[in-house]
Amino acid sequence: MVVPRAGRRPATSAGELEHVALRMFDERGFDETTVEDIAAAAGIGRRTFFRYYASKNDAAWGDFDSQLGRMRAALAATPPAVGVLDALRTAILDFNRYPAAEAVWHRRRMVLILRTPALTAHSTLRYAGWRAVVADFVAARTGAAPGDLIPQAVAGAFLGVALAAYEQWLADDRAELQALLDTALTLLSTGLRLP
Repeated sequence: MVVPRAGRRPATSAGELEHVALRMFDERGFDETTVEDIAAAAGIGRRTFFRYYASKNDAAWGDFDSQLGRMRAALAATPPAVGVLDALRTAILDFNRYPAAEAVWHRRRMVLILRTPALTAHSTLRYAGWRAVVADFVAARTGAAPGDLIPQAVAGAFLGVALAAYEQWLADDRAELQALLDTALTLLSTGLRLP
């Protein structure tokens, strides 16, 4: 007969482990929190932590790689009749949707990512992956190479307006992220035409 272990139930999914990490980063600070701290709080071993995430930086970003894969697939499935900029606007809005139950966690994650100097280098790598998805789509639609100016400029512009929308969202607890993103992305889609 197996006797259940007393105490806190161990984290059993990447999402639960991510929540433990985000809570600890929020309470203690990112630099002050170790992988060992997160694992102990989740009721798992250090080695188990690394089955879920390669580093504590990756725990802060959550399931970003899977989301990028979904965005890439959504863009690839976009009918040719849909314009490049409209397709990007739709895909980026979808990429940034999350269940209502995750709103608090998403805000914690973005505060951490955008305001923690120790995550800056890691963020640069993540943003490069995001821009690559956009640039690959633009290149496929325009016949250019992904590294050419136009695909890279479009990718950089869309990332820039998305980050500006996130900064506005973090500055105002009442703001709606999707509305801010839609406004910023539409501004690009209309050629930056201002009233």
